[in-house]
Amino acid sequence: MKEKRNIAIIAHVDHGKTTLVDQLLKSSGTFRENQTIDERVMDSNDIEKERGITILAKTTAIDYKGTRINILDTPGHADFGGEVERIMNMVDGVLLVVDAYEGTMPQTRFVLKKALEANVTPIVVVNKIDKPTARPAQVIDEVLDLFIELGANEDQLDFPVVYASALNGTSSLEQEIETQKPTMKPILDMILKTIPAPHVEIEGSLQFQPALLDYNDFVGRIGIGVVKRGKIKVNEMVSCVRVDGSIKQFRIQKIFGYIGLKRIEIEEAEAGDIIAIAGLPDISVGETVCEIGKEEALPLLRIDEPTLQMTFGVNTSPFVGREGKILTARKIQERLEKETEKDVSLKIRPNDSESFIVSGRGELHLSILIENMRREGFELQVSKPEVIIKEINGIKCEPYEDVQIDVPEEYVGSVIEALGTREGTMENMTNQDNQVRLIYTIPSRGLIGFTTEFMTMTKGYGIINHTYKEYRKMATTNVGERKLGVLVSMENGQATAYALGQLEDRGTMFIEPGTEVYEGMIVGEHTHNNDLAVNVVKGKKLTNTRAAGSDHTVVLKRPRKMSLEYCLDYINTDELVEVTPKNFRMRKKILNTNERKKYDSKKI
Repeated sequence: MKEKRNIAIIAHVDHGKTTLVDQLLKSSGTFRENQTIDERVMDSNDIEKERGITILAKTTAIDYKGTRINILDTPGHADFGGEVERIMNMVDGVLLVVDAYEGTMPQTRFVLKKALEANVTPIVVVNKIDKPTARPAQVIDEVLDLFIELGANEDQLDFPVVYASALNGTSSLEQEIETQKPTMKPILDMILKTIPAPHVEIEGSLQFQPALLDYNDFVGRIGIGVVKRGKIKVNEMVSCVRVDGSIKQFRIQKIFGYIGLKRIEIEEAEAGDIIAIAGLPDISVGETVCEIGKEEALPLLRIDEPTLQMTFGVNTSPFVGREGKILTARKIQERLEKETEKDVSLKIRPNDSESFIVSGRGELHLSILIENMRREGFELQVSKPEVIIKEINGIKCEPYEDVQIDVPEEYVGSVIEALGTREGTMENMTNQDNQVRLIYTIPSRGLIGFTTEFMTMTKGYGIINHTYKEYRKMATTNVGERKLGVLVSMENGQATAYALGQLEDRGTMFIEPGTEVYEGMIVGEHTHNNDLAVNVVKGKKLTNTRAAGSDHTVVLKRPRKMSLEYCLDYINTDELVEVTPKNFRMRKKILNTNERKKYDSKKI
């Protein structure tokens, strides 16, 4: 029997987890000498590659000095925190990766808290040690303070530290840059020395608990987890103890193991192995697979409840069907249901015959689903994200978040003022080298649409990070609505440079000449707080007399670029985003100008 170590790599977004996994794979000799390897090989999904973030937890395994090391690369973003929490149930140790300049960040705190609660053994890797601004000694102090603050026990506080540059593939046990050598062996050796082997019984009766889900069209739902006890074989009949306590028998059709980047079919697995099994089409996170007649359920795993919801509906704009192939409510419903097969934090329910309410962990969680659907050829329209209000002991409660903001000194005043109007409460403020770090607690409602405003306010120099904290009594004021009105097209047709030039003093445009528009489509932002219906398709009247200066070409300001997240942030409750494979368009729910005016006058 091979020695095993099960570890997870945890860190804040962009501190280098996935790059580090690449180097560990190369350093352990898992790849052939002549094998070509992409950068960040673990980020296999297109969106992960483009954005440089890990969305789904990935499993890989390496063999080093006769030991099988199973590594789970976890998402660093709080929207996918439910996965991090469940992964801690599968591992015995964590590599906490911290940037040598940025130090501990909100998600570092979030993922470390989950690891300490699960009582796993930590190793700290100070990454990006080659940065000219690296400050490893202070960063280690920050990490120690964070461990103490999160209530780490004495064993956990005695954590070993390795210094590395994952990008260059170097590491060492000293913080001096000169000691860095082109190898990852110090980290691999530290894993073997520090992380305990899995606490499991090989001889007992089978216990296996899926902590993550996957799905493929051939075998259906796949449960990924660690074998806690006993052995498991292909074609064996087993029992599954469901979440509600009932028992369902099924046959194990396939078992997958991991080595390098490949998921390989294996015949059997034993306690301590991280595997994926197929055979039960509706297997769920936290259920326990046991031997028949020896059913013993493991403690249930907690699944984070959704905090945000939005409506996904059939596209009802005049341009429906021009750019996408998949348009019907039935197809949208099938696609959403398929997503819930592998994403336990996602919930869907019908709203009416043409739309569905989709609940998730945050804006990023839902916008990535929309982006995936758009790339698959779907056309749909989505509403503004709204927080999910709960009633706790008869009191209306809403989700609150911890926010950490780093900004240059000159922008602090306007940031504090903006957060104040959104019901934010300042917890702490520190100043270092003209950079100010603000810690706030704020209702999630107050953060919807704030990122865009924040980036404009800080000219792109500000960094904002937030993580879900808890449900609290609902704030009374109406936070999170946009202050300015919009310019709405009152005609169908192509926008002209002449019409846009005449409207420039009314606000900021989102479109350029030649853009196809329809009545009710949002074409720009008004300078005042009311909406304005405008004609952007008007052409210049031609006469047979030439006036001086008539041949001047119109020089327009560049229109504002609108990404999907920006559009979702920007719209108000009476507006929608039309999403197609080629475009995002913002529009009013009521397209007809006169009907909309009547409706708005009733509201007042």
